[in-house]
Parts: sequence; C-alpha cells; structure tokens
Amino acid sequence: MKKHTKVIELLNATPVQTEVKVKGWVRTFRNNQFIALNDGSTIHNIQCVVDFENTKEELLKRITTGAAISLTGTLTESKGAGQKVEIQVTKVEILGDSDPEKFPMQPKKHSLEFLRENAHLRVRTNAFGAIMRVRSTLSFAVHQYFQERGFFYVNTPIITGSDAEGAGEMFKVTALPFDKTPRTEEGKVNYKEDFFGKETNLTVSGQLEAETYAMALGQVYTFGPTFRAENSNTSRHLAEFWMIEPEVAFNNLADNMDLAEDFIKYVIKYTLDKHQDDLKFLEQRLIEEEKNKPQTERSEMNLLDKLNFVLDNNFKRVTYTEAIDILRNSKPNKNKKFQYAIDEWGADLQSEHERFLVEKHFKCPVILFDYPAKIKAFYMRLNDNTEPGKETVRAMDILFPGIGEIVGGSQREERHDVLIEKMKALGIDEEELWWYLDTRKFGTAVHSGFGLGFERLVLFVTGMTNIRDVIPFPRTPQNAEF
Repeated sequence: MKKHTKVIELLNATPVQTEVKVKGWVRTFRNNQFIALNDGSTIHNIQCVVDFENTKEELLKRITTGAAISLTGTLTESKGAGQKVEIQVTKVEILGDSDPEKFPMQPKKHSLEFLRENAHLRVRTNAFGAIMRVRSTLSFAVHQYFQERGFFYVNTPIITGSDAEGAGEMFKVTALPFDKTPRTEEGKVNYKEDFFGKETNLTVSGQLEAETYAMALGQVYTFGPTFRAENSNTSRHLAEFWMIEPEVAFNNLADNMDLAEDFIKYVIKYTLDKHQDDLKFLEQRLIEEEKNKPQTERSEMNLLDKLNFVLDNNFKRVTYTEAIDILRNSKPNKNKKFQYAIDEWGADLQSEHERFLVEKHFKCPVILFDYPAKIKAFYMRLNDNTEPGKETVRAMDILFPGIGEIVGGSQREERHDVLIEKMKALGIDEEELWWYLDTRKFGTAVHSGFGLGFERLVLFVTGMTNIRDVIPFPRTPQNAEF
C-alpha cells in the first residue's frame, strides 16, 4: 500500500471496501467518535469514525483540534448527510500532539485581526487554506499564460542601483556599520566602501532591466518580489509584494492593453475552473461578512458573479481627459463627497475616483489611457502633437471594482533624445542609467509593457478586502513579525 492518500483523492473515490491510510490535522473531534480530518489538499474535511469502545482512553484524549494524526481504516459509503464517503478507522497514530488549551485556532470563528497576529497558524483555517490554494494556482496560471505564448521568464535583480519609478521610496541595502559609518570629507556616507561600492536598494520594479531583455528576446516577463518603503498603513499597500511585468518589443499602447486584458481574463478563468469549492466558500464568507454592513456598502454582485462578469465583458477603454470630464461633472464631486475634489485637468486620480468610474459610472473594468505627462514616470512615451502644458503620455491603468488600479503600464519612450530631455526635467541622473539609455542608441524600437501587483489580483479573485490577508506573511510598517 502506498504511504498515504490525499483527502481530495479519497473524497472523489468510489466507496469500495478498501483499506486506506490518511494523514492530516484534526479540525474537530465529536462525541469521542467523529474526526473531521484535513490535510490541506482541499477545503473539505473527511469524516473518520473511531470505534471508541475499542480504543484506549489515553489515545482518544490526544485526538484534539490541531493535532497531526495518521489513520488507517476502510473507505466506505457515508451514512451521514453532506458527504459521500467516510473512513471506518481501525488504527489511530498520533504524529504530533496539540494542547487544546493553548492552540489558538479553535473551531469557532476568529477575527481577521486575530488571525494576522497568528499568521504562522492562520493557514490552518478554511478561509486561509482556500486563499493560499487560490494564490498558488493564480501564480501557476501566470507562468502558463506567458510560457504558452512564447514569452521568456527573466529574473531581474532584487538588489539594484536604480530607482525605476523615481519615487525615492526605497529600502537601502548596505553592509556598512551603523556606528563608525565611513564618511567622505563632506561628511556624507562613503558608499565606495560599501559592499557594492555604490548606493544600492531593494528593487521597486524589474521593468527597466526587463526592457533591455525585450530588446533582444522579443517578449519577456518577470514575476518576483518588489519593495516599497512607503509608510502607507492601508488595506491596499504592502512593503513587500509580488509583481508581474511583461515587456514586449514592437508592441504599441493598443497592443499593450490587449495583452493585459487577455492575460487577466486567462488567469481568472484558469483559477475559476480549478477552485470552484474554495471560491464558493470564499463567496459565502463574503456574504456573511457583509450582512453587518449597510446596504449601500455591500457588493452589488456575489464573488463568482463578479469574476464571471470580468470574463464576459470587454474592458471599457477611456482617455484620461474623458475620465476627468465624467468625474468633474459627477454627483459626488459636485456635492463635495470626494475626499480629493476634481477641479482641473492634470489632477492625479485617487482610488475613490478610480472606484467611482468602475463601480458607479461604467459598472465594468476600465482601462484609462493617455495620462498627463506630469503625473507619470519618465520612461513613458510622449504623445505627439499635444498642446503645450497639456502634454500626455501613452500610459494605461486598468481599474477594477473594489480594488481601483490593478495594472499600470505604458508604451515606453524609445527616442533617445526625448528620453534624455525627460530625465533632465525630472532630475534623474543620466550616468546612473547609462545602460538603459544604451538600448535607445543601438537598435531602438517601439516597445511596451505593464506591471500587475499580484496581491491585488489575489484580492480581487478571493473577495478579500485587506491585502495583508492574501500574502502568507505580510510586511507592513512596524510589522515584520514572522
């Protein structure tokens, strides 16, 4: 007989009087007889029936919530409601005890805040088991999508000397001592004595490096951790998160939008097909959670309907200028309900504006494009023939219900002279990015790409509302506990 069988396989097996072996963790133990066993392979438990009259009392006492056990028995048709099969147990082995007085994950419902404080154990609950299985499949679907379409996976550096965004919110990487830090004659930190001989940071994006690879391999993608030292203690921000960044040579902005929409629909569909049970559970969790909210704050659609809605509808493509007009004339703006009023063209859109466009106005995912150059990054392609003071760039953001921005991308500025002008205007050091500028000197061409924050995608697919709940161990201001 093989070592042991996964619970998911047993639940789908035809009940035959065969001997099986299963290992997992006890969720509940009722009436000294019924064990609900889970091994993480599925959201469902398998019921295991113990012959308590012929089992030693000391052994029964050790079958507690959280204990790891191995059971041998006969797989039979279940007499209880809600399950096809159960195991009539002939042998119980305790692999790891769990003190019921001290184990924090009890069968009752715990608050999400309590679970965050126990992030090392929260995956033992139904909700977090479901979230992490969905996350894993989404991650696989990302690779599958790009690999099937001839993209090459590039591992861009985590330690970098460049600030791709120009935002300056970066974690410094250093091997210098904090006391007796070597300094220059001017009293500044002497980075020449540091490990890399220059100032380095944790990456905020792999985009610039990925662009150089796209200009040789044609189409590439990165999928790795990125870091922002932004002191944003919100439900939408993490200090460490994962980014998916494709870069494609010869793609213009319209191609870029097509790619992003197709990609999002593919990974959602793939995960929807694989995880019906987990997503149904998460949908129910959301319905229960929203019962306590006023009607106006509840989701208009259930989770599965929302996911199917994204699959069945084309994303609405709207210019930034059109969006500003809609927002300027909207009821919340006129009634001063927005925290940030929209008065003029050039305003940087906040998540409240993005969500209004998606959830109230268009009622579908929206792609905004042609943003003012002033509010976007230096590497975005400047549109031709725009009026002075109203210059726009070929940027696009995809906005989702409940999330706001999920994708940010653009056609990249391929013209060497224009790129230099833009860098000068923003005070970006040419010497620092000499290698990036080289790609505009030797065989430059139109190319485009985007970045998708993976956790925001997981948020959307699972229906969770706090980004700390869709990554195994969240890193946020004042929190690196685990």
